[in-house]
Amino acid sequence: ESESYWDKEKKQPRSRRKLIGKLDEETGEIIPTGKSGRKKSSGRKQEENDSPEPITEHIRVIAEKDEQIRLLKAENRALIKEKQEVLKALETLCQRLSD
Repeated sequence: ESESYWDKEKKQPRSRRKLIGKLDEETGEIIPTGKSGRKKSSGRKQEENDSPEPITEHIRVIAEKDEQIRLLKAENRALIKEKQEVLKALETLCQRLSD
């Protein structure tokens, strides 16, 4: 809900906005979401397909991410070590060329 008004101090139009709810895409009705939170459903049962993912699925995803992080950290350490060896070899070559 939005109400426009004129701000005399700033000499600009302003608006006051108030959350009255969210639009239900299926029915086109506004579902109130006031301070007390979401209103109770109108007796419609939640279908099994609508149910949230089981916690075990979230745990599996987290474990995969942790493994990916572990592998990337190992790869990063290897690349840093390789970079140090290349820099050391380059330093040695530069010293030989300057002598």
